[in-house]
Amino acid sequence: MRIEARTPLDHGVDEVLAWHERPGALVRLTPPGMARIEDPDAGGLEVGRRVAVRLGAPLLPAGLSPRWELRHASREDRGSGATAVHAFVDAQVTGPFRAWRHQHEIAGTGPGASEIRDRIDLEMPGGIGETGGIGADEAGGIGGLPAREARRTIERMLSFRGEQLRDDLAFHARRAGSPRLVVAIAGASGLIGTQLVALLRTGGHRVIRMVRGRAEGPDEISWDPERGELDPADLEGVDAVVNLAGRPISTRFTARAEREILTSRVHGGDLIARTLARMRGGSGAPDGPGILVQASAIGAYGAQRPGELLTEDDAFGDDVLARVCEEWEASSAPAVRAGVRVVHLRTGIVLSDGGGALLPQIPMFLAGIGGRLAAPDAVLSWITLDDMTRAYAHALCTDELEGPVNAVAPAPVTSREFARTLGRVLHRPSLVPVPGFGPALLLGREGAKELVRADQDVDASRLLGSGFDPAHTELEQALRHVLRRPMV
Repeated sequence: MRIEARTPLDHGVDEVLAWHERPGALVRLTPPGMARIEDPDAGGLEVGRRVAVRLGAPLLPAGLSPRWELRHASREDRGSGATAVHAFVDAQVTGPFRAWRHQHEIAGTGPGASEIRDRIDLEMPGGIGETGGIGADEAGGIGGLPAREARRTIERMLSFRGEQLRDDLAFHARRAGSPRLVVAIAGASGLIGTQLVALLRTGGHRVIRMVRGRAEGPDEISWDPERGELDPADLEGVDAVVNLAGRPISTRFTARAEREILTSRVHGGDLIARTLARMRGGSGAPDGPGILVQASAIGAYGAQRPGELLTEDDAFGDDVLARVCEEWEASSAPAVRAGVRVVHLRTGIVLSDGGGALLPQIPMFLAGIGGRLAAPDAVLSWITLDDMTRAYAHALCTDELEGPVNAVAPAPVTSREFARTLGRVLHRPSLVPVPGFGPALLLGREGAKELVRADQDVDASRLLGSGFDPAHTELEQALRHVLRRPMV
């Protein structure tokens, strides 16, 4: 079976080649819900380099996720200047196919323009698809996946990669004059953190992970927020810190869980802020990181705010997550007083098939039993994982941005509209509302109220006014990208 694709780009061949050679490129090109990269820090196109991924849904244990290992088998550079061609081949070492050969070409098509040319030759298990074509009656393949569906999956993956590459290159190009930063990230292994590390590295920035265990190598430092341990010497030479650390909130809201959600954020935020303040001497001296971008959430406003347009000037709410956000943001006060530029990104509902609120809804819709989760007119303020990731990088590089910033798309939707759109994208019905007792059993009454039945119309004007240009502004466009369902 042969599959081919072309992706035109408004960027020169040298720029595109440099992007592919940096660590993080493979993470950015891999849909989070399709596969996980075993070594996300690896990069380069050198012959002999091996890359391994775990295929399948992100919630699958490693033992149930097929391992796919590829080797960079060859590389060829032809010509020079604006019409140079750089070709490299990935070949399967072990994995789900009988054979796999993926030839990539980065071809210059003129000044400031290039094209990605993909050609994949594969053989399905049992010889399916060996002839280079595929008929409607062919079946077999990966775990029973028909060869026709395998072709469709790969074509959608290539489409995702092309869109992702265009959007990331455009994002970096808009910041071409910004200095390259050294950024320390707490929570770097989470859903957003993994993508942010990759995005920054493909933009030429250096990333240092803040890890709870022993640091390994020059791009890791140890910290322990529960014990209050963070060595200021480890942050010397660092320009900025991003704090994404905290206990996941997608859990049953018990008294213990609520306490851990709060303390995991406040202890970490306070430790980082006090460390940065100490490094700067409390007087704004130019020592230590001068930028802190800390996660927060639109839960700051309270879950139930019907009929209001919520801006950063609105007061905090009075429910569990609102109180968490208030104390979380207050924990950075020592850094603010020391002259550090602090941004609190109030995250909306992040759309990804790799985690977050969308992931558990997908199986229900695919089974034909999906529907709205909240009241039909409740407003959902959403953002795609990729735009959320770019919002963090934008906050790092935008000097005039500080204080609370709503990180949401400019077009919120009602719960009814969300369910109908998701059903349309997946070609499934969306008529059956999810009974209220379901989320309450999983999350508790308070958790269901705050996480599932929220009603928040959140304004994105401050983020957009700072020059941020989201790639996904309408829900259907966003879901088609996230779920790899192109328009037919």
